[in-house]
Amino acid sequence: MSRPVREYRRSSADSIGDAMFRMLARLGVGPADLLITRGRKTGLPRSNPVVVVRHEGRQWLVAPYGAVPWVLNARAAGRVTLRRGRARCDYTVRELQPDEAGPVLKRYITVATATRPYFQADKDAPVADFVAEAPGHPVFKLGPAEDERR
Repeated sequence: MSRPVREYRRSSADSIGDAMFRMLARLGVGPADLLITRGRKTGLPRSNPVVVVRHEGRQWLVAPYGAVPWVLNARAAGRVTLRRGRARCDYTVRELQPDEAGPVLKRYITVATATRPYFQADKDAPVADFVAEAPGHPVFKLGPAEDERR
């Protein structure tokens, strides 16, 4: 694991790419979903395009760039909304421990190939290498949202 890792710095190209992914997610086209979180300071809705890892009936959110604002908002609220086209689903989120997150991270870089430069481990590395990287790439398990009226 001596491969250099790119540090995430938001650029104007990222803004343009995010705008395109947002539009595609709103149309229900492409690999991205639109993640909606409630701002932890303002309470206002915030949206970001994300690639959800779907495997064996389970879903996970991965933060390839570390603890970016949507991660902090999801941690604070404990719930998120995913939108794809007209479909919207509310979820609870639970952050995984590194040993649980490792296999998900390994799967993630096969799905979201553009994020590979932000990982030290490459796609063929053993899961143990991804477990070691997990503290820098938060992973959340998506669960059904609890009905608040109960």
